[in-house]
Amino acid sequence: MPNLNAVAASTSPTTSSIHDRMLPRKDSLHFSSIRLPKVLHPVDNEDLRLLLLENISQEAVRAFREQGFHVDHSTKAMSEDELVQKIGSYHAIGIRSKTKITERVLKAASKLLVIGCFCIGTNQVDLLSAAKTGIPVFNSPFSNSRSVAELVLSEIVALSRQYFQRAFEMREGIWNKQSKGCWEVRGKTLGIVGYGHIGSQLSVLAEAFGMRVLFHDVVNIMPLGSAHQVDSLSTLLSESDFVTLHVPELPETMNMISTEQLAEMKKGSYLINNARGKCVDIPALVEALKSGHLAGAALDVYPAEPGANGAPFDDQLNSWASTLRSIPNVILTPHIGGSTEEAQRMIGQEVSLALTRYLNYGATLGAVNFPEVDLRAITLEEPNHVRVCYVHNNIPGVLRKVNEVLSPYNVSKQYTDSKGEIAYLMADIADVSPSDVNSLKHQISKTKANILTRLLA
Repeated sequence: MPNLNAVAASTSPTTSSIHDRMLPRKDSLHFSSIRLPKVLHPVDNEDLRLLLLENISQEAVRAFREQGFHVDHSTKAMSEDELVQKIGSYHAIGIRSKTKITERVLKAASKLLVIGCFCIGTNQVDLLSAAKTGIPVFNSPFSNSRSVAELVLSEIVALSRQYFQRAFEMREGIWNKQSKGCWEVRGKTLGIVGYGHIGSQLSVLAEAFGMRVLFHDVVNIMPLGSAHQVDSLSTLLSESDFVTLHVPELPETMNMISTEQLAEMKKGSYLINNARGKCVDIPALVEALKSGHLAGAALDVYPAEPGANGAPFDDQLNSWASTLRSIPNVILTPHIGGSTEEAQRMIGQEVSLALTRYLNYGATLGAVNFPEVDLRAITLEEPNHVRVCYVHNNIPGVLRKVNEVLSPYNVSKQYTDSKGEIAYLMADIADVSPSDVNSLKHQISKTKANILTRLLA
């Protein structure tokens, strides 16, 4: 490969700018010298079938089809019973938050190789059972961070100005211009619970609005801007005018905001939850709103949510739904935190790339439940190379057994890692004849620790 800067300097006129001199001329590059990666395919040549649910981005659908995969796409979620009936014919599935991949579904997924969660969370998947079945799970933990942060900021302004109420009243023909209980957000204190990618972005946006920012997290984090980390959740609640949650659903975050915590919040303050529905004790929140202790709230997530658009959000789903809907200055949205065109496009790109890399190359970088393993690509200039992808139980003696099987061949690359009870080995084997491929796969898959063996060629 030529030195790009030297090529640019030798071919650019003396009057060109620094920017121009840094750009190589297209005709100066010898593209034929670049080692192009070879797309690998399962040695059994079975066409890969993907099931995408919950209106996943069309860009992801196109990306998969461009790879030659057969894609079935639906705008709706599927129930457990529906999945059990259909999942057996698919090699990959893409979901968002409503479809649940349970142990029962995984037992029926005889061909399933990989799961893509086209969202932040993965609690809708039985991650341990998936790993034990040899199925990595990928998600997009950061792509919708900006969308959620902007939604929270808009809710802060809407709550402080009560304009959701005023807009509804105008639709009913009521003119109700008032300033009582309406505030500027400038100078108010925002308390952020969970200072990850969303919380930290929100912190910057809030300071641009002139807000003072406090945050609480389970680890010490360097703040952005002038934000300040407080020593406890109680301190944050007692000092904040607005409290917003950005935490995962874990045993320690279930009902983390309940009667005791709501009582610690300032009278006339506001609670916002765009994280997980079970993080807030809703009946306790209802009481705090009805008593006037809180001036308002915004919720985008709920303990139980409808399975499809148009389904009722009523007392049969959550016993408190009608009461919550009747309380003034409460913003209720249908889980739209990351539902922007930009966020869904980025999520679609990230997760579809991760699934494609696993299906075509065996790479598990970014998997949430699986050892993260990758090898540099086999190139077009390396014929008769086979990639072994071996998921196995993490027990002693496995590598010795596998390497005994591989010993007649030249192992050009090999890498292995483990995560808990699951281990994953990738190895590229040179000079494998077509007649040896099936024998090689049979020998490896018959090892005692085998969970899943794939050979890509």
